[in-house]
Amino acid sequence: MKKIVIFTSLFILGFAQNSNAQFTQVELFSGFDKTDFTLYSSYPINEKNTLSIATLAFFQKFNKKANEAFDEAGIQPTLFWNINKHIAIGPSLYYNSFAGYSERLSAKLTLKNPRVLFVIIPTVAHSEQKDAGYAEVFAQFQFNSPINDKVSLWLNGQFLTVWDKFKTHSRSFQQLRAGVSFNGHQFGVGVDFDQYGPDPIGKSSLGLYYRKTL
Repeated sequence: MKKIVIFTSLFILGFAQNSNAQFTQVELFSGFDKTDFTLYSSYPINEKNTLSIATLAFFQKFNKKANEAFDEAGIQPTLFWNINKHIAIGPSLYYNSFAGYSERLSAKLTLKNPRVLFVIIPTVAHSEQKDAGYAEVFAQFQFNSPINDKVSLWLNGQFLTVWDKFKTHSRSFQQLRAGVSFNGHQFGVGVDFDQYGPDPIGKSSLGLYYRKTL
């Protein structure tokens, strides 16, 4: 499944570039405990930019054999109706190597200026594997402080929490990054905190990351 996600991600990346992608971002995070790869792309599909497709693809692999049960991969295309520059809503189909397929409906709130980006995406969904509903909230922030025309300092954070049947914890994570961007290439240090299950099993990983926005 991880190979499928990687090849699909590269296909999406190429398709997005050929379609004059509005935003495409790739990140590689690697440490002693695990390696993460994430691709996110968003691009308009009509002239008025009221409709857009956002695609997320990722995989994570733990380095220790004892933690292989927590290896995870997923892919999710979402069709967003952009009500205005701050609010969008739309359906998606999501595949996760843990949870299987689910149908989802998400709203997206975006606040941004040249230095700060804040995104929050609440979602309600139905899991085919569990034949039950669940709720999810994803949030992201980015802050940059330019030093000169080529170099800037960056702080990034991503947060997720998922609740089965809207009441039982299933999955959460907190991902923090601090680094420097040089000519559009961002790199630095990061830490991931992962929680799994109703009585959360916690995992943490410290490492280095590289991020590129196209």
